[in-house]
Amino acid sequence: MPQPPTDGGGPVAGLWGNPAYRTFLGIQTLSALGDSFSYVALPLLVLHSTGSLLQMGLVTALTGAASILTGLFAGVVVDRFDRRRLLMLADAARCLLYLLIPLAWAFATPVWLIYAVVPLAGCFSMLFQVTYVTVVPSIVRPDQITKANGHMYATYAVAGVAGPALAGFVASVAGPAAAIGIDAATFAVSAVGIFFVRFDGRPSSSGAAQRGNVRQEFLAGAKFLFAHPVLRPLTLLLSLLTFLIYGLTDLVIYLIKHELHHPDTTVGYVLTAGTVGSFIASAAVARVRKRLGFGVAWVGAFVVAGFAIAGIGVAGSVPVIAVLMAVTMMCTGIAGICSMSLRQEVTPAHLLGRVTSAFWTIHNSLGPVGAGVATAAAGGLGVTGVCLGIGAAVLVIALSGTLTGIRTGGRPAPGADAGPPAPGSAPVAAESRPEGRTPPA
Repeated sequence: MPQPPTDGGGPVAGLWGNPAYRTFLGIQTLSALGDSFSYVALPLLVLHSTGSLLQMGLVTALTGAASILTGLFAGVVVDRFDRRRLLMLADAARCLLYLLIPLAWAFATPVWLIYAVVPLAGCFSMLFQVTYVTVVPSIVRPDQITKANGHMYATYAVAGVAGPALAGFVASVAGPAAAIGIDAATFAVSAVGIFFVRFDGRPSSSGAAQRGNVRQEFLAGAKFLFAHPVLRPLTLLLSLLTFLIYGLTDLVIYLIKHELHHPDTTVGYVLTAGTVGSFIASAAVARVRKRLGFGVAWVGAFVVAGFAIAGIGVAGSVPVIAVLMAVTMMCTGIAGICSMSLRQEVTPAHLLGRVTSAFWTIHNSLGPVGAGVATAAAGGLGVTGVCLGIGAAVLVIALSGTLTGIRTGGRPAPGADAGPPAPGSAPVAAESRPEGRTPPA
């Protein structure tokens, strides 16, 4: 792991005494506020332009596929090049890409542009997310990682409380393309702000002698995963869970818009309610992990999530759906933060980019297929039956984790600071949302 950060030659006493951490946290909070606009606006833009749930799912699937392909080499890039510059590059590229959408929609409605821009932006999103995970241990001490991840998740949750509601309002007044333009602006602010965050972005030279071609280096991360008694079953089970819940946001939007016949603003409010669950997760995760251990926290979170997803399918009331979305996001948030923190704690610094890249590539590999299957099935069978099936499958997969190393492994290191984080984004596929800047896990 990197050496603990210092401030003025002495060790930083706490997270809030670390100026680099404070700046990074503030920049990403602003960035998350804008990103929550695209989270709502992109599906709405596709739906407004095509009226097709299947095309909504196709955009999600293409974005996920692009992220998976990027994951094959993102870890290699992150472990070789300056991580500060990679973060700035990823933000600048996404700013320009998303800016194309409102500019094009000002003159026409070229739906094909979404299919070109959004997956490409997904590539830079994957690069950003892999880099993000490797940067956090460079900014905070090893014993502060779980708490720092909780703080980061909390800021995105707080920003997301207002963001989706505002996005729904902007989409109703000015159109979804205008909301995407706001997101583009926040990417620009984030790119500039990262320049002022002080941390050592240079990759460790420890693994220089191990460098080979992209395939060999990717396999180095995969080999570490499958040699670890907890990360191995975690990767396999998350692959199945991601297949199931990758397209859940599209299902909820379709349920509210087409089966319950509510306007765009209602979609924003329901997704905003869901982010409250993310905030609860960020505030509780360190304490939950300390008291229960990784295994019980992770399995228990997905058991509850399974019941909540099934409930979304049978709920005919928007307030009930909102509450269940909050529960789902709380549970996936707890599981995701625990998972990311564990991986950061047990992985050598010079391998962290490749291990993270391999982890996401493997467990997200079935996501695009799952999104397509779920949305296509819902178009023919209805959201109720699909959500009931997904919820039951999530429950079974989560309980199967008790038969693996997840049950007994992954407890925080002795002396780790696992106290509750200080108070201060869509259902995520256990570890990360493929689009935007929701903190990866």
